Amino acid sequence: MDKELLAMLVCPLCKGKLKYDREAAELLCRYDGLAYPVRDGIPVMLPDEARQMDVDEKLPASPGHDGEI
Repeated sequence: MDKELLAMLVCPLCKGKLKYDREAAELLCRYDGLAYPVRDGIPVMLPDEARQMDVDEKLPASPGHDGEI
């Protein structure tokens, strides 16, 4: 995905920054908990097309946290 385009895109609901997940081909809004799909390199910025993120996905990863207790 083009870095310049990514820098301009914001969540259509809250206008917050999005994080690009290259592996899942999604733009993530942690505030609203939505994952917008990127299809054939084109972001689909429609809330109806977005996937609801799990609680664990909404939380940013802690440095050095490996998931074990």
